[in-house]
Parts: sequence; C-alpha cells; structure tokens
Amino acid sequence: MKDYYEILGVSRDATQDDIKKAFRQLARDTHPDANPDDPEAEARFREIAEAYEILSDPQRRAAFDRGEQFGAGDLFSSFGGLDDILQQFFGGGFGGFGGMGRRGPQRGGDISVTVDLDLSEAATGVSRSIEVTAPERCPACGGSGAEPGHDPRRCPTCNGAGQVQVARQTMLGSIMTVSECATCQGRGEVIETPCKMCAGQGRLDADRSLTVEIPAGVDDGTRLRLSGRGGVGERGAPPGDLYVRVRIAPHPEFSRIGNDLHHRVELGIAEAALGKTVSVPLVDGSTTDIDIPPGTQAATVFRLSRQGMPRLQRRGRGDLLIEVDVRIPESLSAEQEEALREFATLRGEEPAEAKRRKRKRRNRGS
Repeated sequence: MKDYYEILGVSRDATQDDIKKAFRQLARDTHPDANPDDPEAEARFREIAEAYEILSDPQRRAAFDRGEQFGAGDLFSSFGGLDDILQQFFGGGFGGFGGMGRRGPQRGGDISVTVDLDLSEAATGVSRSIEVTAPERCPACGGSGAEPGHDPRRCPTCNGAGQVQVARQTMLGSIMTVSECATCQGRGEVIETPCKMCAGQGRLDADRSLTVEIPAGVDDGTRLRLSGRGGVGERGAPPGDLYVRVRIAPHPEFSRIGNDLHHRVELGIAEAALGKTVSVPLVDGSTTDIDIPPGTQAATVFRLSRQGMPRLQRRGRGDLLIEVDVRIPESLSAEQEEALREFATLRGEEPAEAKRRKRKRRNRGS
C-alpha cells in the first residue's frame, strides 16, 4: 500500500498548508517539462499528484488513515480532480506528455430502447423490429461535413495536430503546456464551406428500423449491448452502441426465480389425503400430468427437471417447481360436516362440538 505521506515527505499530522507547500515544491522539481531527459518523470509526477489528490481532501485523507485503499477509478475521476490540480499549479494541462492531443471526430452516440416480452417469448428467444431515431450519415456530403466539391483542409493554426503549445508563467516558473486548438476544436482540420444540408456536422437525425435478436433465457431487466448499432459517428467516426433493455410481463401461472419457474397447485383435503393426478402448465404453452401421492402435505414441492427457463447463452435449463397448496373449506354443508365428523371419529380426533360451532357463527354474525 502506498504511503502518501511519505511520497509528499510530510508527517501524518501535517496541515493542509504543509501538504500544499510540499506538493508545490515537489512538483517544481519533478514536472516532466522541467525534466525532459528523464523518462521516469511522468510516473513520479503522477504519483505526487495522486498523493496530493488524496491528502488534500479531508474525507479521502480520513479514509486513507483508516487503512482504505484507492484504485485508479477512485482518483482524478471527477471534473474537480487532476484537471483542477494542474490548473491550480500549472495554469493548464500536463504539457507535452499528457496534453489533450488531436481530438478527431467524435464517436456516435449510444441508443437505449426497451423491448416488452411475455415469459414464453423470453423462454424461446424472439426477433423484434424496433423503430429508433438516431443520427445517420448525411446523404449530401457523405459524412464529411463539407459541401460537395469542397474538402476539409488541414488546420493552419495547429498544422493538423489538434493542439497548440503555450508557454505559461506560473508559480513554478515558465511551463510549456498543451491546449486544444481553438481554431479546429482539436480536430486538426477545418471546414471552410460547410455542407448546407447538415450544417457541417456530417450527420442528420433520421428514423431507422432495426431487427433485434433477443436470446432465449433473458430475464426482466436484462440489458443487451449491440456494438456499432447506435448513432453514426461524426465525420466518419465509429458509430455508438445500441442498448436493449428487456421488460417481461408477469405470468398468470408462473413466478420466476433465476432460471427456475414456480407454479402452485391447489388441492382439497380429500385430494391431498387420497392423492390425485393433476395437469400442470409448461412455459411453452403445453401441459404435463403429475401424480400427487396420497398423504401429500401443504407446501410440499415437486420438481420437474429442465422444465424451467433456458440459461442465458449457456447450455441447460432451470427446473419447474410445483408447490402444493391444500385448501381448507371455510364453510360446510350439514352433510359435509357430518361426514367429516365421522372421519374425525375414525381418526380419534376431537373437533369442536357442533352446537359450539353454531354459537360461534351466530356471535360472529351479530
């Protein structure tokens, strides 16, 4: 684990002013523009900047003091990270070793759509045609952004580099920094006669029909990424991606947990005691019969192997789990009550007396 205090050469109880002063001095000595012949200068400067990023933030410093570690994604990840440190101490970017460079045409934007399925479609996979509105290549200029007959030309300010070097006077002295070329906005070329149809953008919004293949086994909320199916890029840059979110409607017969399907079967007391053959639905719309043995208890679960959902992009399927729910009648006719009492006598059970049961019913109704 890196010791950021040691990197900056300060004690663990150093004040914020001490930390800032130490960073300023080390940055003066290690900045790559001040050490053009040292190939390790960039790595040292980044390490010093990383230490300052952690110790200058009270919350991150406290986390570091507790022993927490920071990955690359935790550092300089926000607008107020490394860019602000460089702006504060150098008045711009890293200079020759970390400047913005030529930006070039921008990649196309991503598109996000939602596709609604029922459970059987999710089990088998399905092709869906969808309509999207996204940037398409301009038919007039072919995506160049220039009016036909007028090609883009190299930027005269940066000579096609997309960036310019500027000497800045900072507290560290004269520092050579690199900035995006203001003439071409970092693209390295300029369009003197923009395309009239797309105003020099090289693309126009248009309606497009796409066919999306939804694989078998998708779950509700699954997000599929189709590379290169999004909006076209700027002036010949690569297109963006298409993200398809799957939404599956609830099923009246099944609930889904992972790749397993759950179905509930209701039985009467006699059916559970004596057994029964029941017809069970399957996700493909067909049915199958299963035998419920005599004496089956409530909440008993029967498993039908490989009758659940397919495993997404893998072999095999989940199972169909059938749970038994034994219904207890809430009211009985006189004949049913008499038969049930005879059964109770044979079983040696002692249910409540009939008169007491009738009295309780009257009390509940009053």
